[in-house]
Amino acid sequence: MKRTVLAAAALLASFTAYAQEGLVATPSPHDVSTTLDKLESVLTSKGMNVFARIDHAQGAASVDLELRPTVVMIFGNPMVGTPLMNCAQSVAIDLPQKMLVWEDADGQVFLAYNDPAHLKARHGIEGCDPVLEKVSGALAAFAAAATTPE
Repeated sequence: MKRTVLAAAALLASFTAYAQEGLVATPSPHDVSTTLDKLESVLTSKGMNVFARIDHAQGAASVDLELRPTVVMIFGNPMVGTPLMNCAQSVAIDLPQKMLVWEDADGQVFLAYNDPAHLKARHGIEGCDPVLEKVSGALAAFAAAATTPE
């Protein structure tokens, strides 16, 4: 019991650290590959364009370095991104959207994405609250679908 409480406290502390950096992180019961496949499936089913999977561990291996599984999926939809850029054009540096899936040193897999509230503050986005709320809800739903146990 004590070990479970300590593990939960450590996990909560890691979420707090990510939130402070503008990330929303969700643990996944799946391995990195399965989490990414589930994510891609839900994204395409919702009309998102999946542009790339960037495998940082593969890049590290190409120069004889080691990195635990670490993959960024880049996706988006101009129907959502364009209104945000019309509110604050600098948000284009953070678009298209990205989700990071990685395995930590303990073997736990996480999925994380930029919190739209962080993007609002970072870019001084005004007048786009309904769009930001829609993006926030969609990202949370995508993350939940990719990290839900079978």
